[in-house]
Amino acid sequence: MTAYPERQVAKAAGWSRRTGAFSAVLLLTAWVGHHYGLVETGGFLWVLALVALLALFALLFAGFALARLWNQGAIGGRDLSVGALLAVFVLVPYALAGYRIATYPSLRDISTDLDNPPRLDVSSRTTGMNVLTPLTPGEERLQAELYPLVTGHRYDLPFDETLAAVQTVMDRRRWSIVGAMPEPLEGQNNATITALAKSFVLDLPADVAVRVTADGETTLVDMRSASRYGRHDLGDNAERIISFLGELDQEVSAQIGTTAAQ
Repeated sequence: MTAYPERQVAKAAGWSRRTGAFSAVLLLTAWVGHHYGLVETGGFLWVLALVALLALFALLFAGFALARLWNQGAIGGRDLSVGALLAVFVLVPYALAGYRIATYPSLRDISTDLDNPPRLDVSSRTTGMNVLTPLTPGEERLQAELYPLVTGHRYDLPFDETLAAVQTVMDRRRWSIVGAMPEPLEGQNNATITALAKSFVLDLPADVAVRVTADGETTLVDMRSASRYGRHDLGDNAERIISFLGELDQEVSAQIGTTAAQ
């Protein structure tokens, strides 16, 4: 009777599955905690770095296990497959972030008015957050070249009605107004609304200021958005400004249509 050698178990396969599962659970737990305000952003970013490291280790273990399966006929294919799939799933957002870092300019403070940007409320910024400094000529040139749609919008609407439209769009987006909402007064021709916005998916905070200025028969709206964390905003601030002003265009058009119908 022929005796067959017992197939060995690739221990790295089990480590791949466990490490991949732990990275996925840690990512989900940290995201939920940060989304509901139970985890501070600074700590959340450190956890994200740890999650990426664990996912890479899971892929490394899967590679070692695959080598043993291929060369020595060891068992553990299911474990290494699960570990590798979990690691890839976890690393997809990091890959997208890397793509944006490679294709978007390294900016974190974007404004429609580079000469006189709207003033942000920085009273709630703490140590460890980005320090707001004037843009360098190189940064201004990068924004102008790569974000041509980041410009102020002019409306054929009175100052007070435009201010109300800005507040309506902010409320719809559930941005947290910082300080008191400016009340339009007789003879007033300028007001700035400051708010705290958050990025899509990761909920990373950014300070926002929308300035409304009466200019003759029209009203000019300028906007600024600055990330609190990170040297690179991944294009988030420019996208926030473009989408907000696009939504404001629709809100103003609706108000003008309503007024015309009356």
